[in-house]
Amino acid sequence: MIVDVELDAAALVAALVTRARGAARRLAAVSTADKARGLAAMAQAIRDAAPDILAANAIDMANARAAGLSPAMLDRLELTPARIAATADGVAAIAALPDPVGQIIDTATRPNGLELSRVRVPIGVIGIIYESRPNVTADAAALCVGAGNAVILRGGSEAIASNRAIHAALEAGLEAAGLPADAVLLVGVTDRAAVGAMLGSAGGIDMIVPRGGKSLVARVQAEARVPVLAHLDGNNHVYVHASADPAMAEAIAVNAKMRRTGVCGAMETLLIDKHFPAAGQLVQKLQAAGCAVRGDALVAGLVPGVTLAEPDDWDTEYLDAVVSVALVDGLDAALSHIARHGSHHTDAIIAEDAAAAERFLADVDSAIVLWNASTQFADGGEFGLGAEIGIATGRLHARGPVALEGLTTYKWVGRGSGQVRP
Repeated sequence: MIVDVELDAAALVAALVTRARGAARRLAAVSTADKARGLAAMAQAIRDAAPDILAANAIDMANARAAGLSPAMLDRLELTPARIAATADGVAAIAALPDPVGQIIDTATRPNGLELSRVRVPIGVIGIIYESRPNVTADAAALCVGAGNAVILRGGSEAIASNRAIHAALEAGLEAAGLPADAVLLVGVTDRAAVGAMLGSAGGIDMIVPRGGKSLVARVQAEARVPVLAHLDGNNHVYVHASADPAMAEAIAVNAKMRRTGVCGAMETLLIDKHFPAAGQLVQKLQAAGCAVRGDALVAGLVPGVTLAEPDDWDTEYLDAVVSVALVDGLDAALSHIARHGSHHTDAIIAEDAAAAERFLADVDSAIVLWNASTQFADGGEFGLGAEIGIATGRLHARGPVALEGLTTYKWVGRGSGQVRP
């Protein structure tokens, strides 16, 4: 449940942590079948509460418009009946995924007969700090419960009413299934000090996952005294090789940028090989789709209506209908640009030349690399993982879409027959 008593941020978070740790111990012992029933009940509770969730979201949307949020941010915040149904379906789908808890990763028998195995176990208590998108409340909660973890959610102030309504439904679903309601807790206040208290909860919260803009992630990484599973901004690139099919290049580039501009998998920079024969038409297709283009001098001279890019544009995650475009001299130049300006999130090549594509896939150091596919596929659902808790761009623990397996750790289990160490 939401803690509504007026406590300072440290006391509030401490109270939530105590409750979450108790729920985590109980949830770690819950069977796969009981977790599946709980997830199904949570999904149904979201469907049943759709009118309440929509009413709460209308309050958030009105406040956001009054505050002047951008169209892209409003899109991230808005819930519709279809989006709520998709959220509920995503929660239910997690119940059908293989349960990682208890999986044996590997086994070995030592010369002395000691049998060792590595077994997947829940992480414990996970803190999720996120902005704007209220569906994260359900996605994160379901994934954590599915992996046997308790979760403390702290959403953005712009979505506070929506998050409260979704959380109430999740709590009802857990209770209906006989699972601990404290497995999903919401920081029901907008005080920024609560974020600091979560980041300082060493020994209480086992892992923090930030989902939001660059400034949020930077703050979490700078202040956290708790392990962090994070990604930086999604400064994603699409490179159109000289061998690319023009029709495919147009379809992928427009989709990668314009399908949803506010998601972390959106293309932010388009690199076009200077030998690609339809560069101008490709840029014009983006313009016709409603995208503002900021190009280098070559692109600005090639296509009317292109704004000359500033140096910062190549490092910007717009999350809007804006894209940076550069003409590059071959694959090496594209790889160099991505290495210098990319954020190791998702990058794609469009090419008919298989050797060039394979080199791109091998050389680009990103969590997700794609050949002849839109960067908008950077999503746990599209990877068959169900909902995701985020796209991790680091190199430790988990990388790419983080779903159930990424929310577990492992322990060593030894089975002996009386061995003692000499």
